[in-house]
Amino acid sequence: MFSKAVKGFDCNVNGLRNLYITATLLLVSPAAAAELPLTIEDLIAEEGRTQLDMSVTYVNDQSQRLSTGDAIIVPTGDASFVLLPTRFGEFESNTDAFIGTLGLRRGVTRDTEIYVRASYLYRNERYGDLSGNFKDTENRFLSSWVGLNHQFSRDGKTPALLGFIEGAAYEKYQQGSDSGKSWALGLTTYRAIDPVVLSVTGSFQWNQERDDGEASYEPGNLFFLTPSVAFAVNDRVTLTSGFKWTFLEAGYLDDEPQGFDRTSTDLTLGLGYGVSKGNTLNVSFSANVSGQSGASLRFNWLYAI
Repeated sequence: MFSKAVKGFDCNVNGLRNLYITATLLLVSPAAAAELPLTIEDLIAEEGRTQLDMSVTYVNDQSQRLSTGDAIIVPTGDASFVLLPTRFGEFESNTDAFIGTLGLRRGVTRDTEIYVRASYLYRNERYGDLSGNFKDTENRFLSSWVGLNHQFSRDGKTPALLGFIEGAAYEKYQQGSDSGKSWALGLTTYRAIDPVVLSVTGSFQWNQERDDGEASYEPGNLFFLTPSVAFAVNDRVTLTSGFKWTFLEAGYLDDEPQGFDRTSTDLTLGLGYGVSKGNTLNVSFSANVSGQSGASLRFNWLYAI
């Protein structure tokens, strides 16, 4: 979903690196000893409890010269993404997009939860070519998903292991809609070493062919791997850092490839704040460092009903 961007990101990456070093120095002080990071509490809802999960994601993307129609990958959660199609041709564009997501999570057993979520899109794109400059706005419902989370083992002699499976109950395209055409399967493993949690999440999203108006469209399959480190600064604040490696297959429109298979790497930073028990605010920032030219900022509120 992006073109390469290295020169323009040098200053930003250096600033983010300095922020990461500063946070690390603060965390190694005696005052940093604390309870385990809030991220552990957010993995699965307690049995019999329902959690409200709300988030807003802002993404900015810059495309230059020849665009091959690759989709923009937008994170809507720690292990969930949406694909936004882009234009095909020779032009320059700048895009701002907001995705609002509302979800409910319900603890079924001590180790299992079910969940639903729905997302809405607002996108504003400015683009230009030899014929002039243009502006395009998109405002629509995006998709709804149903899924299941299960913890296979807890952190003990071996690292904890969790898995999830989810399917698209409804997806709205630019000229059509469908259900059951996208599925995702993923695993998360973590090891808690108070006040640090080391974790890795991997997921594969399978996107089948679907009709978009009179055209046949098949988004590329998506695989990502996200290693991260979470630090509990105190009993209310958690800092996270890591990176996200993504592989996206080329999509097809009427059996014609849209672009090519590509990979990208993003630097991720986050902060979690526990307002009260069962009430958590999270902010995460992701900046591309290879393979694409964009960044995203996500605000998430998790509240136990």
